[in-house]
Order: sequence, then C-alpha cells, then structure tokens
Amino acid sequence: MSQATYEKLKVMRLGAMAEAYQQQLSDPEIQQLSFEERLTLLTDIEWNQRKSNKVTRLINQAHFDQPQAHLAEIDFSPRRELNRNQIIALGNCEFIHNARNVTIMGAAGSGKSYLACALGMEACKQSHSVKFIRMTELLENLKLARVTGTLRKVYKEYAKYNLLIIDDWMLIKLSAEESAMIYEIVHRRYKNASTIYCSQFAPAGWHQRIAEATLADAIVDRIVYDSYPIEIKSLGDTPSMREKYGLHD
Repeated sequence: MSQATYEKLKVMRLGAMAEAYQQQLSDPEIQQLSFEERLTLLTDIEWNQRKSNKVTRLINQAHFDQPQAHLAEIDFSPRRELNRNQIIALGNCEFIHNARNVTIMGAAGSGKSYLACALGMEACKQSHSVKFIRMTELLENLKLARVTGTLRKVYKEYAKYNLLIIDDWMLIKLSAEESAMIYEIVHRRYKNASTIYCSQFAPAGWHQRIAEATLADAIVDRIVYDSYPIEIKSLGDTPSMREKYGLHD
C-alpha cells in the first residue's frame, strides 16, 4: 500500500511529498504523530519545494547581469551616501505593488547594476516576474521587431513584467525612431508596473539624449513621477564595485 501511494504521488507530480512520505514510513518518531500532523508536514514540504522551484525559475528567466547580487552585500560606506533605510524598504518590494519606479544614478563602476540586480533578486523571491536588460539590447530587440512586424507583440512582452530593469539607461543618444519606441515602453508601464533605470546621468541630462523635445518631456516625466531616486557616490580611491565582487563586462 505504501509503495502504491508513493507511486501515485509521483504520478501526480508531488515529488517532494512522495520522498517525504517514504522517509516518514521509516521514521518511528514521525509515525507517533497524528494523521493531521503528518499530513501537515508533507504539505509544507511540497509547498516549500514548489516555492523554491518557482523562485529559481523566475531568477533564471530574469537573465540578471549579476545573479549573485544580494542586498546584504551592499556597501553602505558613509562616503557613498546611500540611504540604508530606503534600500532596505525597497527590498520589501512595496514599490512594485504600487507600480512606482526607481532611478539609480552613479558613475561607471559605482554599483548601480549590482544594486538593481539585488533588488531584482528580492522581487523574484517574492514571486514577481523580472526582466533585466541593457539599453542597447532593448533597442536592438525593438528595431528587429519593427523589421519583422512584431513590434506590438514585443511592446506587450516588456509591459507584462512586474519589474523591468534597464541598465545603461541613456548611455547613448537616441534617434527619433528609437525615442518613439522607448516612449512606447515607458508609457505602457507608466502606473501599471515598476521599472528600475540605471544611468550615469541624472534625469536633467536625459533630455539632450532624446531626439525630440516633446518626447523627451513625456519620457522623463513618466519615469521620475513618484519615483524613488538613488544616487551612488563613486569613491575614486577604492576599487569599483565590479572589481570588488570579481565581475567582468
């Protein structure tokens, strides 16, 4: 009977519960528990395993630049002037529930991408869908979609993520066509989903990197409205964050 139950659990894709059930059969102490207690143990094991599998899947699908990033490893040295309380609060992902944006600004190597990935990892742990992408790759995907006639489909894809992380935001100047496509992404996510923008430039400097002034105003306004700004001070006499964590481009 026990083997038959084990096999049925496997067929129903309750693998963690099946293995735990087998272990229960050989553990005299667990057999002293009531049926309800044993069932609770089995259910908790299956639940936790499925949750763990989902988090792993979300992390893999996010394609993080730095999947080892963790908020506990953030450098809060006084000279970096990071607000520890703000970042810890962001780690609770309430900003995602409220569809608010985060802008992370700082020089190259200051740790913008690391912080963004750390927040993205926390989002995955809380079952949010996340996508990490560099600005240049995003533009390439949009241009390809325009050529292949799938632009509307790609817009919908980037609109669906609970959290979108765009690295190297406004690193290059945008053409009129690129500006229009980026506006569409920003507009579709506005007040519907959260985006983290990592940039070497403050929002005031984004305007001159967007081809058309009206589009520039619309893009910047939708990003900075009700957003959480973070500025990371670069320490010139210390290794960059990429060097500190042994990361390579």
